[in-house]
Amino acid sequence: MGNGVKEASVGLKEKDVKTIRPVNGEDDKKKVLNSLLSGALAGALAKTAVAPLDRTKIIFQVSSKRFSAKEAFKLIYFTYLNEGFFSLWRGNSATMVRVIPYAAIQFSAHEEYKLMLGRYYGFEGDALPPWPRLVAGALAGMTAASITYPLDLVRARMAVTPKEMYSNIFHVFIRMSREEGLKTLYRGFMPTILGVIPYAGLSFFTYETLKKLHREHSGRSQPYPFERMIFGACAGLIGQSASYPLDVVRRRMQTAGVKGQTYDSIICTLQDIVREEGVIQGLYKGLSMNWLKGPIAVGISFTTFDLMQILLRKLDDASWNRS
Repeated sequence: MGNGVKEASVGLKEKDVKTIRPVNGEDDKKKVLNSLLSGALAGALAKTAVAPLDRTKIIFQVSSKRFSAKEAFKLIYFTYLNEGFFSLWRGNSATMVRVIPYAAIQFSAHEEYKLMLGRYYGFEGDALPPWPRLVAGALAGMTAASITYPLDLVRARMAVTPKEMYSNIFHVFIRMSREEGLKTLYRGFMPTILGVIPYAGLSFFTYETLKKLHREHSGRSQPYPFERMIFGACAGLIGQSASYPLDVVRRRMQTAGVKGQTYDSIICTLQDIVREEGVIQGLYKGLSMNWLKGPIAVGISFTTFDLMQILLRKLDDASWNRS
């Protein structure tokens, strides 16, 4: 009987050891890789879904035309008639070249910043207090924007120019470098960084906060996919509304070379826009289009990232248990 008890206890210990997965450096690398992969897919799906609306918004942002929903959809319709269906996605290849690394870096950086701030404040990453939650999102956005900025500028150029002007992404880089100088590749960088702080900070903060509130009040550890979509839509609406004027400024500065305009600084650009077009019609031009596309894109992005993370974690755990 004593031997039976001993064997049972040994068997229990062996079972426990098998089901408890040790944490090591290899696991940390896998987590980062999973975050990069999930973020890349999330960004690609989200941006492709709203590409026609995004292109239309940029065209209005960089022109002095008065924006209205009717004019926006008229532009989409005439673009389709004159240039074909796939012209609505013109510049999307450049968008993918930018968005895939941008989203991958942003989501992965956000996970790392959450862990770092969590250790500093003595909290788990997903249970950070409000201010560190906001800071983690802002830092993630700044990190991604700093690394991928030239690709964003190229994408804006391709969106507002005719097909004949730039044949592909590399052609944009070559012509800009030759005709306008290498420093042009970072024109509009400061308004981008200043805009991404409230945008990324508030987006991640809102999404993480809504998930936390849901967990506390619903009794479920994970929201349903449609709930994630709603949380992401709210996050996108708040983040983009807060940072929109700086988004207009950066687009003007990015496309100044092909529009025959000169914008020397953020302040000068703001003053010129307000003087010529007014505060609402100038700095908030296309915002209603953003209210349509932004929540859709951010909702898809956050939902895809979370679901991919859950799927990859399950596959990884299943693989470990089989071994």
